[in-house]
Amino acid sequence: MRIDQLNVVLRSRSSWEAMELGTALARHQARAAWGAWLLASAPLFLLANALAWWHGDAFGWAWLLLWWCKPLFERVVLYVLSRDVFGEPVGAWQALRAQRHWGVAGFWGYLGWRRFSLLRNVCLPVNLLEGADAAQRAQRRRAVLAATAGPSMLLTLVCLGFEIVLVAGSVAAVFLFVPVELMSDSWRAAWELIDQDTPAWAKLGWNLLWWLAACVIGPFHIGAGFGLYVNRRTQMEAWDVEISFRRLRERLQRAAPMVVLLLAVALPAWPPTAHAQEAAQDAVEAAAQDDVPAAGDTADGDAGEDEDDRIDPDDTPAGIFGDEEVDTAGFRQAVQRAYEDPLQRPTREVTTWQPRDAEEARRKERERLQREREKQPPTELAKRVASLLALVAEWGLWLLLGGLLLVLLVTARRWLPWLRGSGRRAAATQREASEDAIVLPEVVPPDVATRARDLWARGMPRQALALLYRASVQTVVERSGVVLPPGATEAQVLRVSRRMPDARDRSLFADVVRMWQYAAYANRLPHREAFEQLADALQAQYRWPA
Repeated sequence: MRIDQLNVVLRSRSSWEAMELGTALARHQARAAWGAWLLASAPLFLLANALAWWHGDAFGWAWLLLWWCKPLFERVVLYVLSRDVFGEPVGAWQALRAQRHWGVAGFWGYLGWRRFSLLRNVCLPVNLLEGADAAQRAQRRRAVLAATAGPSMLLTLVCLGFEIVLVAGSVAAVFLFVPVELMSDSWRAAWELIDQDTPAWAKLGWNLLWWLAACVIGPFHIGAGFGLYVNRRTQMEAWDVEISFRRLRERLQRAAPMVVLLLAVALPAWPPTAHAQEAAQDAVEAAAQDDVPAAGDTADGDAGEDEDDRIDPDDTPAGIFGDEEVDTAGFRQAVQRAYEDPLQRPTREVTTWQPRDAEEARRKERERLQREREKQPPTELAKRVASLLALVAEWGLWLLLGGLLLVLLVTARRWLPWLRGSGRRAAATQREASEDAIVLPEVVPPDVATRARDLWARGMPRQALALLYRASVQTVVERSGVVLPPGATEAQVLRVSRRMPDARDRSLFADVVRMWQYAAYANRLPHREAFEQLADALQAQYRWPA
């Protein structure tokens, strides 16, 4: 593996930066990554759902099969990203064709007992890209997961949450386009509408939403895991340092011919320094021999001779100045005056008094300190107790202050309006009940339209509409031939009404349901003229007796 061919800037990153690097790699090869996922998963999706459609009620197994085979699709995307990061971009078809020859060692476990692992996004690169045996793969996984296990699990859970959000948002968007008259009166009824008698096309759409959500999030998931893997390898093996040394070696190799050429040109013209140094050494030694004084020139011949033997020839005037004549006497006088200067060797005399019997004084001092320590413990204990009480009091006050702040925050809705000057609450006006609770009649009277008009005239319009709705439901049951379950909702009755052969019957029943729902749930009563027209139309169409 040539890490110097990596087309990303390698450095030690945090886990979040590494995941961002992986998602950037996925976006860089978006066409190949998402194209490879779609080409790998689309045939399996079509085959599984076609078999489920043929079977009639196996769409749940089709969804489970697609979910279980997600490591197969992630394997293809990992191949695309691993080749792109080393400067060898591949297309979607090339990645699919390369799967036949790519190693499978350590992969089948992720279609079996390791399918529920939350660390798959980091462990797949270890198994598929390093090509080690089983024992080494286990050691490598432990080493890589030592610092990436937590971020890897969190990444898997976040991607799963994104898939759920996409599916739930798509289902919620479907309900936005459903007409109001077809909506149930509660979420319970909506759930029953979905759970009971769900058509095959709805189950197929459910599987399609899950597949599309996996196609959108899957490449980001495996790309972020690959970024964690690359960052961990960089931290363990110092890839960034190795790349720097390799680049330095390449620069030196490119500059080596020029350095050799310069040395070849410059060495012949280099001055003969060795011969010059030898000549200078010979001159210094000759001058030193000429400048050595005789034995009789000193006050003590033997002492002078010994002193001259200890003098280094390089320290003599001849060794320093060569053949040039200099006034060494003046130089010696200047040196002597410099040494005699008190500033060169400052001295200070310090006088201290010492007791005659120092050991006795030390013993007395130790006894005095011992007596003081024996008297000190009660005072020290008192100080410790006082400091402990002060600490408890301080933390108690802080806890009391925190509790008061918490109580103020919890009760803010009560005292904040009063503090702003609006503490006086307006007296709640009790709404007057316009009529009694709506009760649908169990037995429909024969003269439905007449009884409904009578209820409207007596000031009970919702009771009148309830009677018309109940009688219309009975007519729907008779003309459609379908028996409704007890407590059937308006939506269920509307579905049954579509089986009536006459289009005028279906349209008129929809008008009854709409007017009844507006009055029962929204408290929006129709005008008397609209009520009279609806009653007359129902009496004429459904042949109710007068």
